[in-house]
Amino acid sequence: MKRVILACVGVLALGGAAAAADLPPAAPPTPYYKAPAYAPGYNWSGFYLGINGGGGWGRSDWTTTGSFGTSGGLVGGTLGYNYQINQAVLGVEGDIDWADINGSVTSAGCASTTGTCTTGDNWLSTVRGRLGYAADRFMPYITGGAAFGDIKASGPGLTGTDTTNAGWTVGGGIEFAIAGHWTAKAEYLYVDLGHVSCGASCGAATENVSWHSNIGRVGINYRF
Repeated sequence: MKRVILACVGVLALGGAAAAADLPPAAPPTPYYKAPAYAPGYNWSGFYLGINGGGGWGRSDWTTTGSFGTSGGLVGGTLGYNYQINQAVLGVEGDIDWADINGSVTSAGCASTTGTCTTGDNWLSTVRGRLGYAADRFMPYITGGAAFGDIKASGPGLTGTDTTNAGWTVGGGIEFAIAGHWTAKAEYLYVDLGHVSCGASCGAATENVSWHSNIGRVGINYRF
């Protein structure tokens, strides 16, 4: 009897092994993939405060003397606000700089005698709109608006003039995020402060003096 039972068990075991051999192989385990971390793009919206500095080169025109070059440096502060819509960045920015941009010429027409005519600017301020394109941490932009500053003109032995004048400015630049709340920028502005009529105080009854300058500067801003 025992032999019969053992024989049956053996047959069943062989049958199970054969059936298992005919089954398809088990599917490999599904690999686990971790979703990549999502890094949101840089957002330019908000207020910012900064400093800037650079230089200017341009010209001054006198009615009797003609045109001559001006040049010098400037440094000051900046305050602004950006609002980002998709990749467009709309902003407004104001700045005020101490400046030392001046020039002079020696001419027979200066003060009706042979002498030196001088034109200078001691401070410059702009209030501008900005339109930028947000390429993540880089933002090229165009800008334009109003400009304010003084036009100082003098001739030999004359009182001259020192008049605050309003004009316009237009330009562009690029700003990029450095780290944290800090950004840096480089920009160019063309500034036209118009002209002042200084009359006999500059040497002739019809004497007009103008001031135009190309401004190149860099700056660092802190964004709130």
